[in-house]
Amino acid sequence: MPQNLLEQLRRYTVVVADTGDMEAMEEFRPQDATTNPSLITAAAQMPQYQPIVDEVLLAARKELGNKATDQAVANLAFRRLAVAFGKKILAIVPGRVSTEVDARLSYDTEATIAQARDLIGQYEQAGIGRERVLIKIASTWEGIRAAEVLEREGIHCNLTLLFGLHQAIAAAEAGVTLISPFVGRILDWYTKETGKKYEGADDPGVKSVTRIYNYYKNHGYKTVVMGASFRNMGEIKELAGCDLLTISPHLLAELEAAEGALPRKLDPEAARALHIERMAMDKATFEKMHQADAMARDKLKEGIDGFAAALMKLEALLAARLGELEARAAAAL
Repeated sequence: MPQNLLEQLRRYTVVVADTGDMEAMEEFRPQDATTNPSLITAAAQMPQYQPIVDEVLLAARKELGNKATDQAVANLAFRRLAVAFGKKILAIVPGRVSTEVDARLSYDTEATIAQARDLIGQYEQAGIGRERVLIKIASTWEGIRAAEVLEREGIHCNLTLLFGLHQAIAAAEAGVTLISPFVGRILDWYTKETGKKYEGADDPGVKSVTRIYNYYKNHGYKTVVMGASFRNMGEIKELAGCDLLTISPHLLAELEAAEGALPRKLDPEAARALHIERMAMDKATFEKMHQADAMARDKLKEGIDGFAAALMKLEALLAARLGELEARAAAAL
């Protein structure tokens, strides 16, 4: 019986679910799962997850006390909620979950380190080892420096919002566990800038990830590449063989329903045979390359702003829900 494209993809690539919806994970049974503030916000509004949200909110109120503002409780609850969802996810997937540091800390190395330690501490208090968690941090110079410190402590990091080779090289030289280059968002930028329609291997996002993958394998970096943010099945097919791919439920369903051959496109042996010059990466080089790469510059800022906005929306939702819970409790007295 011929295998569908999802089954074939799993021969070469670790498939990760890009969702906060546990029901979707139970359906597709990925190895790992990754979430972000937008996905957590969406999941937190689903009725089936309301008990998790309510439990976290009430625990946060108890921890901070009645004098704390609803906003302060909501901010603490966001960090607790990310871990609460992560624990539920780890009961489904056999591998790892990615949990994100507050995007508003993306340019603050010390604050990023402190929050990452707090998140890992919560997991460990729940009996979950740090080997099952990746801390997601934006690929700013400051975020990469935070990841370098955390990796030395055995806290594994996923460098997200990654769009340029300079970010990828800096992350690998910092010894991070995994990077998440955003394929679809790169495509979005070039489509808007040029008005062109890109397909297959011509897709700028596919080209970017292919270049990063080949660079890593050619120079023997241990950091692995997880392509993310896909717009269509064609992008996934062109990156078959990438270390990992994090894929939304609707694209997982498309791959599962599709038949035909899925040849491997990225291969470590082929990458090692290439002649690729190694680049030294310090802060000055990073900043020079970042300023020269309008796409990476635009999309990194847009991504951080977007995740920060999603967090503020989530905190507002949590504060409103807390008010409802407390009003209901007061009325019951």
